Amino acid sequence: MDFSSSTFLSISSPASLLCRAIVVKPVNYSLLSRTRPRNPLRASCAVNFRNIGSVSWVYEKRISNLSHILMRSSAFLPILASKRETELNSGTADARIVAAAAATVILSVANRVLYKLALVPMRQYPFFLAQVTTFGYVAVYFSILYVRCNFGIVTKEMLAVPKSRFMAIGLLEALGVACGMSAGAMLPGPAIPILSQAFLVWQLVLSVLILRRRYSLNQILGCLLVTAGVILAVASGSSDGQWLSGIEFLWPALMVVSSAFQAGASILKEFVFIDGAKRLQGKTLDIFVVNSFGSGFQALFVFLLLPFLSNLRGIPFTQLPQYLKYGAACFLNIGGHIADCEGAPFLPLLFILTNIAFNISLLNLVKMSSALLSSLAATLGVPLSIYILSLPLPYIPEGTNLNAFFVIGTAILVSGLTLYNLPKPGNQPHRND
Repeated sequence: MDFSSSTFLSISSPASLLCRAIVVKPVNYSLLSRTRPRNPLRASCAVNFRNIGSVSWVYEKRISNLSHILMRSSAFLPILASKRETELNSGTADARIVAAAAATVILSVANRVLYKLALVPMRQYPFFLAQVTTFGYVAVYFSILYVRCNFGIVTKEMLAVPKSRFMAIGLLEALGVACGMSAGAMLPGPAIPILSQAFLVWQLVLSVLILRRRYSLNQILGCLLVTAGVILAVASGSSDGQWLSGIEFLWPALMVVSSAFQAGASILKEFVFIDGAKRLQGKTLDIFVVNSFGSGFQALFVFLLLPFLSNLRGIPFTQLPQYLKYGAACFLNIGGHIADCEGAPFLPLLFILTNIAFNISLLNLVKMSSALLSSLAATLGVPLSIYILSLPLPYIPEGTNLNAFFVIGTAILVSGLTLYNLPKPGNQPHRND
């Protein structure tokens, strides 16, 4: 077929097809001597056919634009769906962080309250409770470390870090736990969370001396407010008839000293992480390596320091085996000759489990959000635990009367903790993976 012939019909549009079917070949008017008038009917048909062709072109153009829009919309559908999914995941992550922070606050309060309640039946055997608690840490941390080693998270290079610093960490933590439990057995409940906040002051001073670290103005002011709050709260209870009346000065001082030991251990842990990053060429030392070996040496030193620590409580070295025997009997609450052990073993075991759960929850919150949020969550637990410990509780039915100066001192202390944990201007809280 000759596609150049005039008889070929284009199928580009229905209108063009219709025009070619109807329009007659034009007449050569130059051969005529007289010009014919144009037929109005044929002129009208031509105009209408031209209009039909233009309408068809516009229709085709609109269809083409609509198809292009639909194609572009379908291309954006996965992006919109991905954006929607990201928003849902972000909302889920925020909900998880809020739930983790709430759980940390609850466990923080429960840990402080159960700390005092566990020492009620173990009042005469705080070192035995410290030993059992430490062995509980060893079992949990080394189990987690074993799993992480099997999954390849903890490498051989991490396990090859020098253990001498872990020995120093274990020694300081052993002294902190033993002194803290010995003092906590003799102090009223609200005094324990108040005096424990001296940890922040010791940590700031020791980090400046050992790590040569500089602190911002709000951190220094926060530390001073914490110190003022502790002093005011303790001074308010030292007068006759108050919550610290009849308590020897040795026990509040020993609680403050225990905070110094724990702060020193935390500074050494931070130094181990800094040195570990250098040894591992930029890789972060796994936290369970530090906690596991630190807890292992802590359990060892608690056992080795028992003769010295028990001697401070008037227990001769020759009576130490008998002390451990009676401590185990009181912890298990067996044997009729053991008095004042009501609440054991339920309260001590509940404290140990809650303490481990609190530390894991705090670590999980740091990993999910930031160290700032975890510090604020632990800070919020301070006034709540003080209030609960002032109420009549099981095995502590008398409760404690708190005067106005104690409340003011607590408010100053919490304000100082909040000010200390505020982020520096221009810096966002660092996220710990």
